Amino acid sequence: MKKALSLVLVSALGGILTLTAYKLFLEKPEIVYEQQKNDVLENFNTTFNSTANLAAETTDFTAAAERTLNAVVHVKNKSVYTTRNPMEEIFYGRSSKRKHVQIGIGSGVIITEDGYIITNNHVIDNAAEIEITLNDKQTYKAKLIGTDVTNDIALIKIDATNLPYVTFADSDNVKVGEWVLAVGNPYNLTATVTAGIISAKGRDVLGNYRTESYIQTDAVVNSGNSGGALVNTRGELIGINTMISSTTGSYIGYSFAVPSNIAKKVIEDIMEFGNVQRAFIGINFRELNGENHDYFQVDNTEGVIITNVLENTGASKAGIQIRDIIVKANNVKVSTFADLNGFLNTKRPDDIIAFTVVRNGKEKVIPVKLYANIDTYNK
Repeated sequence: MKKALSLVLVSALGGILTLTAYKLFLEKPEIVYEQQKNDVLENFNTTFNSTANLAAETTDFTAAAERTLNAVVHVKNKSVYTTRNPMEEIFYGRSSKRKHVQIGIGSGVIITEDGYIITNNHVIDNAAEIEITLNDKQTYKAKLIGTDVTNDIALIKIDATNLPYVTFADSDNVKVGEWVLAVGNPYNLTATVTAGIISAKGRDVLGNYRTESYIQTDAVVNSGNSGGALVNTRGELIGINTMISSTTGSYIGYSFAVPSNIAKKVIEDIMEFGNVQRAFIGINFRELNGENHDYFQVDNTEGVIITNVLENTGASKAGIQIRDIIVKANNVKVSTFADLNGFLNTKRPDDIIAFTVVRNGKEKVIPVKLYANIDTYNK
């Protein structure tokens, strides 16, 4: 009995010593390891958050918003249309006409202190009456001055003075990644500001019959924002918010604005000439890319290659040749057809443009005088 008890005690003591040795020399120090891991994670988070906060603090959205909010207006379009009752025609041989009033909403941007306002053509299209509401709730009846369907720009005016207004910036100088604000009246809400960045430049209109050079942003734009302002962090106008690309009808991350240089030229033409002055080079061309440059036997995968030069045009008189590749226009990069078309939409007949072309692998600058239309080429 004593031997058995001694054996049990020895076994227990041996187990205790073995367990102690394992704890001291073999088992990993879990608590210390986890603490070190947490410390590293906390330090990483602190550094990350500090960087993010610093980036946000260096961008002054409030200044741009304050300069823009009072210059963006609510536009109400009242249109009237007539319907007939086909059943009355069938049973009574006559039909009464019924008039209906349809209300459309959008935004506009005051560009002069005496009441000139720029908006989208589709905001005021077929309007029987245009009503403007300022940010301070004052309302005015507006007069339509002129429109440009191609660029979806309209100019209207209210009878007022000493109004706040925005100044135009050079949209050719904006850069991808630059902070911007979209200011407008989405869903009939007034004075709404959203922030984003410029996602891309020189976008075409994604399948529409028009092909322009739009600024793409990820600033939230929805129904009612059309005609509103896209401004930089200084509160200067760089675009007129025009459309979104969406599968739902609401914003999903892609919005597009007419560049301010195009919008400014359109309204200046309307005010001075009563219509939009369009300028042409006098060429046919194709946009180069990674697939067709081998066909044209050129190294360039960007730019537009000239496939034909029309006789008695600015291009032919300047010495432009077939297979020349336009890569710049007045030092503005031309990568796509939209780039070139957007640039030309800011110019007028008789303007002289310095086109940089690649000919036989070498760059050459050629000044070209623009003409009004094909008819003027034969004069």
